[in-house]
Amino acid sequence: MSTYTIKDQTCLHFLTFATVQWVDVFTRADYCDIVVDSLNHCVKEKGLIIYGWCLMSNHLHLLVRSETGDLSGTMRDFKKFTAKKIFKAIEENPQESRKSWMKWIFKKAGEENRNNEIIQLWQQTLHPIELWSVDVIQQKLDYIHQNPVKARIVAESQHYYWSSAIDYAGGKGLINIEFI
Repeated sequence: MSTYTIKDQTCLHFLTFATVQWVDVFTRADYCDIVVDSLNHCVKEKGLIIYGWCLMSNHLHLLVRSETGDLSGTMRDFKKFTAKKIFKAIEENPQESRKSWMKWIFKKAGEENRNNEIIQLWQQTLHPIELWSVDVIQQKLDYIHQNPVKARIVAESQHYYWSSAIDYAGGKGLINIEFI
C-alpha cells in the first residue's frame, strides 16, 4: 500500500503528479489543452473544486477538494483519461520530433506496471498533502504560482499561461477556480 494515499476524500489537498521519467510532455500547447479541458470537465461533471493549479513541462500542481467525497477516484480517472488522450495526440502529431522516444518511454513504463493496460504517462503517486491551516494553504498556493518564476519561464507569476495565478491577479484564467 502506498504511503501517498488521500485519507480524507473531502478535505482540501495539495497534489503533485509528474510524468514518468519526468518527460517534458507539456512543451506543446496541444497537450496542455488536454489537461486544461480535462480539469474543466472534472470541475463541471465530477465535483472537483480547484483553488489553484499550475502545469509545468513535466508535472502538475493542484490545490483541490472534492464535493463528491471521491478525490482519489476523480484523480485516477483524470490521469487515466489524459494519459490515453495525450498518448494518442503524440502519435497523431506530425510535428512531434520526440514521438518515438516518448512512445517508447510510456509503453515501457506501462509494461513494467501491472496497474496499467498499455501505457503509463503519469507517475503512480499524487503526493497528497492534506491542508488544514490558513498559513499552509497560502504557502502552497504561493509555491504553485511561483513555480514558473523560479524556473525562469516568466518574471511574474500572473504572466504564466498554464496557471491560476492570472485569476488571483484579477484576470480570467483557463480553468474555473474557486478562490481561497
